[in-house]
Amino acid sequence: MNIHKIVLPTPYAIGDVNAFLVKGDALTLFDAGPKTKPAYEALARGIHEQGYSMDDIEQVVLTHHHPDHAGWVDAFPKADVLGHRYVDYWMRQSADFLHYRETFYREQLEQENVPQEDIDRILDAREELELFGTRPLTRFLKDGDEVPGHPGLVAYETLGHAQSHFIFVEEHTGEAIGGDLLLEKVSSNPLVEPPVDLKGERPKSLLQYNASLKRLQKMDISKLYTGHGDAVTAIKPLVAERLTRQHDRAMHVLQLMAQHNNVYDLTKALFGKTYVKQPGLTLSETLGQLDYLVAEGYARSEMQNGVEIYMPA
Repeated sequence: MNIHKIVLPTPYAIGDVNAFLVKGDALTLFDAGPKTKPAYEALARGIHEQGYSMDDIEQVVLTHHHPDHAGWVDAFPKADVLGHRYVDYWMRQSADFLHYRETFYREQLEQENVPQEDIDRILDAREELELFGTRPLTRFLKDGDEVPGHPGLVAYETLGHAQSHFIFVEEHTGEAIGGDLLLEKVSSNPLVEPPVDLKGERPKSLLQYNASLKRLQKMDISKLYTGHGDAVTAIKPLVAERLTRQHDRAMHVLQLMAQHNNVYDLTKALFGKTYVKQPGLTLSETLGQLDYLVAEGYARSEMQNGVEIYMPA
């Protein structure tokens, strides 16, 4: 794969994010960073260093919809924008979608026993939404689709960290662009998000994520270009390590269940002051571990006065 990594700054705790310029029959940018001035300048500089201008980019392909990856699609008005159909909701930000999003999260957070003042703080996503691009997708990709202009580069749906997540695998080399599926230094957080069809039950993100990691583990990938940090080559042992650590975290949550029985209280017990700084992320992590415990038969849950209560099985 003729690929060049462009490192972009972000305002998030994760730090820098990677975009990738891939040369083929089409000049393609994979991911585009957050919609900030420093990220734009780094993106333009990285493209220029490869002998191109922003106008030369023919298509932008998104690994997923999160704003640190999908912001600067607006910098390429002449290019096609490709990704999962779920990305389009976040780009368009229609009044109906934003209302659905708020209703979904408010109901979910109430079931988690989160205090009302914290719910209001979590739902105030104005700054985050400003970091998204606003261009609708010109083409939706599906699992197994080949990326236009790159014969043999295939999209694989790998949900969990996001409901829109793809990795892109070049079949003849085994190289892949992996987004945030598997990162070298840190575990990706399986985030609570509305379902792809915008109806029905909440997706169980951690269970999806574990399935996606196992799918990755079965693939013959020689090098995974990641959304943050350096590329990963020892993929199978790293996946095994991450799955083991996740199981161990879930067992710790099971122990805490002796004193705490809802998502909010368990999150406060697990994360302490980190919850105050990152309530959405920490609640997602705790809920994911509880989904895992229920799915594996270690715990069960029931609704009591509008709050989901968890107990050992």
